[in-house]
Amino acid sequence: MIVSLRLQNYRSYTDDSFEFDPSVNIVVGPNASGKTNLLEAILLSCTGKSYRGGDEELVMHNKPWARIDTQTDTSHRVVKLHRQTPRLQKSFELDRVALSRLLPPKQLSVVLFEPNHLLMLHGGPDMRREYMDSLIERTVPGYAKLRRDYKRALYQRNTLLKNGITQHDTMFVWNVRLSEIGGIIVRERSKLIDAISDQVDGLYGQISGSKNALFIQYKSQCDVRSYSSELLKKLEQNTEKDAQRGFTSYGPHRDDFEVSLDGHPAKDVASRGEVRTIILTLKVIEMQLLEASAQKKPILLLDDVFSELDGARRKHLTDFLEDHQTFITTTDADIVVKQFMKSCHIIPVSKN
Repeated sequence: MIVSLRLQNYRSYTDDSFEFDPSVNIVVGPNASGKTNLLEAILLSCTGKSYRGGDEELVMHNKPWARIDTQTDTSHRVVKLHRQTPRLQKSFELDRVALSRLLPPKQLSVVLFEPNHLLMLHGGPDMRREYMDSLIERTVPGYAKLRRDYKRALYQRNTLLKNGITQHDTMFVWNVRLSEIGGIIVRERSKLIDAISDQVDGLYGQISGSKNALFIQYKSQCDVRSYSSELLKKLEQNTEKDAQRGFTSYGPHRDDFEVSLDGHPAKDVASRGEVRTIILTLKVIEMQLLEASAQKKPILLLDDVFSELDGARRKHLTDFLEDHQTFITTTDADIVVKQFMKSCHIIPVSKN
């Protein structure tokens, strides 16, 4: 749980300090006042990563360095950012112990909702694959290494294809490697989608107050039940076609998942409010899966979460938030405050 935060030369903040409540914190201010910057700083302190652009943009313009000091209920965390050629240097301290990276054991569990997540349904499959894989990385030990191994093997096979090297003996090694690792990746993805599917319809009904049926399904060109063997067969059969294309056309890197509403693809039939509710439903499930995995409540960061939701949906959503430390940004505090029966902490920010 985060107690306080100090930002120095961080984006729009020269030297500003904030104290937080253990439950709901509402960051209110006009557009371009730094609300999202504050949420981003919390995320960076917890995970070591930003979700907006490159690290070079984190340091205030014309300043050589930036720093984030975060006091939690159990530790003191520091993020240091220094402009150095050719790129910015980022380092950390945890209770005065210097760290070059913030590895998962040192990270704090966070669930983030930001407006770009609304593209998950309508955008390309890359974003949906990243959603699955990043969540599995945080709940399944060793999955991050598995992803790296798969990407390396895929790179090697694609390099051979682009160079016109398609001899069976040479390709077979990488076909086997991709199919073996791919089978494990898809097994974990399928387990995740099954876990989401078990809850998504009921939770969507609770948040939306509607009886529309929501369903989620893993989509692949190979049968999930026999993925490794089927993928190996397809890789072997399509070597020449892949060489003509210059890339590997089968594997987990081409898979997807689909969300349907009342039996139709949600991307085709869902309204803006329904899309937002669907994504928030997935975020609530993400919160629950992380909590079950770590046996700790994650911190919730919700950027502009209540726009395009009617009053009933706002109230239903808050039922899932009040027991977690939550940070919500808004331009209108009145809309948010009245949704919470318990007390909430208002953090005003203004344009410099």
